[in-house]
Amino acid sequence: MIAQFSIVPLGVGVSVSSYVAKVIKIVDESGLPYKLHAMGTIVEGQWDEVMGLIKKCRDALMQEVERIVIDIKIDDRKAARGRIEAKVRSVEEKLGRPVKK
Repeated sequence: MIAQFSIVPLGVGVSVSSYVAKVIKIVDESGLPYKLHAMGTIVEGQWDEVMGLIKKCRDALMQEVERIVIDIKIDDRKAARGRIEAKVRSVEEKLGRPVKK
């Protein structure tokens, strides 16, 4: 499955990049494939791995802040792997753009 998620702490000011960095460190250490983008993070793995990772990120931030908002979008497809890059590559091919392999 692929999950796109963002965790936003409330009441910490305008910039949240230091909190995002803490979450990304946890994601990176998980060993799961992921891609950070401007509005969140996409991670790929089995349901329990991904949901456990999101919980771990949530628990880490809740040690520092009083309130967070978590947004999760899930694309779950049987026996599919390597979809973070494959989905983008498929669209690029249809647009006739050069595709990175």
